[in-house]
Amino acid sequence: MSLRFQRLLDVITRVRGVQGAMLVAGEDGLVVAESLMEGVRGNAVAALAASLTKRFGRAAEAGGLGPVSFLHLQATDGALLVVPAPEGMVLVVVADADVNVGLARLEMRRAVEEVA
Repeated sequence: MSLRFQRLLDVITRVRGVQGAMLVAGEDGLVVAESLMEGVRGNAVAALAASLTKRFGRAAEAGGLGPVSFLHLQATDGALLVVPAPEGMVLVVVADADVNVGLARLEMRRAVEEVA
């Protein structure tokens, strides 16, 4: 993993409530870079995030909403946050249910800008 990607992911994982961050290939869900706490199933989360991003992207386009810029999946025990990144990648964050979504999103957007 490149040092640059690792630095970007480390900044995101410092947000309170974030359990991990990954750069994922949007087309096939393969992990490009990751910084995850122990116990987070990175490959499964990456595949889910890539699939959701593609499906919601198609639905948003079909509905005339334009491209997806942020996905937030809230579950009982946590949250999944996704931001599309350059070159067909997606930035994925696994977080606790009480994470500060606004702060996590801000750090994700900053990271995506640096990936470009």
